[in-house]
Amino acid sequence: MAMAHKLRSAIKLSASAESAISGSVSRSIHSTGLRGMGGGHGHGHGSEPYYLHAKHMYNLHRMKHQGLKMSLGVLSAFSIGVAVPIVAVIFQQKKRASG
Repeated sequence: MAMAHKLRSAIKLSASAESAISGSVSRSIHSTGLRGMGGGHGHGHGSEPYYLHAKHMYNLHRMKHQGLKMSLGVLSAFSIGVAVPIVAVIFQQKKRASG
């Protein structure tokens, strides 16, 4: 009986200590500031930001010759996606046949 009472009081004490600790500790995500690249690389000097982002960099609807550029981009990406596996298979078959 006394052992159960001591066990309950130890659990209560542990719970109260845990709540007191969790109240004083806060978990948060933080990051360090960006460091400039030293050594004369042309970045990070004074007030210049580490990465300059153009204000209207991704305005695709204002792109000149949009249809031609997008068509060529999609066609080239698709061609690379088809050609690379075909070339890899041909290369491996030649390698297996010669060895």
